[in-house]
Amino acid sequence: MLTQDQITHFATQGYVVVPDLIPEGLLGRVRMEYAQLLNALYADWFAKGLVKTQPDQLDFWGKLQHAYEEGCDYFQPLDISLPGNQILADTPFHFGPAVFDMLRAEQLLDVIEQLIGPELTSNPIQHVRLKPPVGVLASDEVRPHIAATDWHQDRAVALQDADETDMVTCWIAITEATIDNGCLQVQPKTPDQTILPHCPRTQTGIADGYVNEMSAILLPVSAGSAVLFHPLTPHASLNNNSERFRWSFDIRFNKTGQPTGRGHFPEFIARSRAHPQTELHDWQVWKNMWEDTRSRLANATHTDIHRWSSDAPYCA
Repeated sequence: MLTQDQITHFATQGYVVVPDLIPEGLLGRVRMEYAQLLNALYADWFAKGLVKTQPDQLDFWGKLQHAYEEGCDYFQPLDISLPGNQILADTPFHFGPAVFDMLRAEQLLDVIEQLIGPELTSNPIQHVRLKPPVGVLASDEVRPHIAATDWHQDRAVALQDADETDMVTCWIAITEATIDNGCLQVQPKTPDQTILPHCPRTQTGIADGYVNEMSAILLPVSAGSAVLFHPLTPHASLNNNSERFRWSFDIRFNKTGQPTGRGHFPEFIARSRAHPQTELHDWQVWKNMWEDTRSRLANATHTDIHRWSSDAPYCA
């Protein structure tokens, strides 16, 4: 549970670090689930000749790096969302019991409830982030889930219908996040904070001149710890200058009944004190919801998830 000082810090500064929020046993289950998934993906790539090194010669991290260096997309098959661009009937993603249990972890929901109340929806804006060392990144790599993430506000990278939604972003470290391997950095929210102008540049990021990077606060955390953000709080990540991957999840919760900012993707009720029978407890149902959504969107007109135009005067 959050202390009153932590709640006040979130209210005034727009973020709070919560050490050791996710139990080690649950972290271990998430790691094992992903290890099994990557083993299957890598075995298939090896059978097709897309990677050269024998599977039994590499650990989890070695398989990730070798796959990336050989041009195999490990990200989308490991992500817990559909992409924001083209969606096909066979676009891969991952929805498993351990990740579902992480989204519904009692300790996590307890602290989110302290911030936005007892009626909590799991917001569909959610991603895994497995970031390689910067030395192995392709020269044209721009994906924020793989390279460093530009300065942005989470409200600004959702659709406008969620501009008044009570929402909290929860960034969960699966491995230790250090200054060397690309931890988060934050610009505390001001009392009159609004949505800053963003530009669709390398990524969708805050326009030049609106963030004083010299005053940014670095947020290294241990594995299992979390950083909670108000949706208007500017934040970014550093480059991964270490020799190892950095692993985290980026998930959100909003007050039930309010727009999610990604209405074409499925949401579910994670906690309801008033109507507990509405809570989702079956990970297979969660997975089926996303599979049904994939089928529907593969045959529909693309829904743009960004609101910003590159010809705006602050993007020149």
